[in-house]
Amino acid sequence: MPDESKNSNAGEAGASAKKPNVSGAAQQPELENPNAGTAHTPEISEDNAPSSDEPVATALPSSGKPDTEPTGPEQEPKAPERMKEEKPAAKSDAEDKKAAAEARKAAAAEKKAAGDQPAAKAKAKKEKPPAPEDKPFQEFINQEFMPNLKQTLANQGVADLKLTFEQANLPIRGFEQDSKCWQVRGQWQNGQRQFILAFIKEDISGPKFFTLADQGAKPATLESFMIDERRVTLDLMVFYTVQRLNGQKWLARN
Repeated sequence: MPDESKNSNAGEAGASAKKPNVSGAAQQPELENPNAGTAHTPEISEDNAPSSDEPVATALPSSGKPDTEPTGPEQEPKAPERMKEEKPAAKSDAEDKKAAAEARKAAAAEKKAAGDQPAAKAKAKKEKPPAPEDKPFQEFINQEFMPNLKQTLANQGVADLKLTFEQANLPIRGFEQDSKCWQVRGQWQNGQRQFILAFIKEDISGPKFFTLADQGAKPATLESFMIDERRVTLDLMVFYTVQRLNGQKWLARN
């Protein structure tokens, strides 16, 4: 059985060896804290202290909440916002340029219009009247073809030419009925010589026929007229009519 007295002495010796030496000053009793028990809560805490046990939002900053308006390098994310603000300015510049260009264009057009007025008047004076062939069919025959044909035949020695323009049936055997069309009829020498230029349509470019008779007889044949001409003009119509009459040796020079 172990000796209990030896173990007790060994424990006391170990305890005395572990206990640090304390100076005399350190062994003096601690002074009593004059402010003990009188801790003061800051006024800002009192003002924002909740009046109930439920959580209430306060105006105090929270250490866990990120600053909504960071400073320093953290302001870099605001760069897109500055770009957005600059875009309207660029658009405004483009609109100003566009408006200036339109203003210059309008001024140039106005200046050109003002400068072109004398030229337009001069051009209107120099413009040629419409071609005779552009007139309506009946106007062309009465105002252009018949006067020119009569003058041309007068120059060929036909002094008593009588021209008429009417819509009637062709006076040819077999065509007395259902052959009504516009016709230019000419006769001279008291009706001894006569010819007919017939228009199937009210169009000088349409189908045309020619017939003639001598010694007071009635026309017997009907022949095509100007079938090879693609473009019919006043001069050509007069020329072909005179040529056909000249082929009969009805003109003075023959």
